[in-house]
Amino acid sequence: MKKIAGSFGLIFLLVLTASCTSVPEGITPVDDFQVNRYLGKWYEIARFDHSFERGMSNVTATYTLREDGGLDVLNEGFIDSKGLWESADGKAYFVGDQSRGHLKVSFFGPFYASYVVFELDKNNYSYSLVTGPDRSYLWILARDPNVNEATYRELVKKAEEEGFDVSKLIRVAHSA
Repeated sequence: MKKIAGSFGLIFLLVLTASCTSVPEGITPVDDFQVNRYLGKWYEIARFDHSFERGMSNVTATYTLREDGGLDVLNEGFIDSKGLWESADGKAYFVGDQSRGHLKVSFFGPFYASYVVFELDKNNYSYSLVTGPDRSYLWILARDPNVNEATYRELVKKAEEEGFDVSKLIRVAHSA
């Protein structure tokens, strides 16, 4: 996979950062979060459109433990119009208690943005709903790129109940 320096991570950083690690009003990060179960690869099933991911398919995020107690984050996606893979390396740390799904993530220097897990399949860690510092960010993530439609509808309903404009969701294509 060819690594394109810059845009994926840098734009993500510029859009989300201002060292904003807050939780959107009314959103509660999940409790009993178990980081070891969250590790590994997650497929982006749906998202709100933002310039740092526009036109991308096959988007994934892979989380691994860091020696300093944080997480390494590897975001990868395929830029359809260019026919190129792009990746961004970042790091994440818990904001407060490690049993809460509230982290701060950085893809560039000392600038961090919120990563808030507010819905999670606590039995199998097979899906999650994630937001940033406000409701203009929303990701539906799953362990399998082909999440069943009933689960997808359930997650969209939960996001809508939490005040997200789900009409803005974009389904992410994943090739076999």
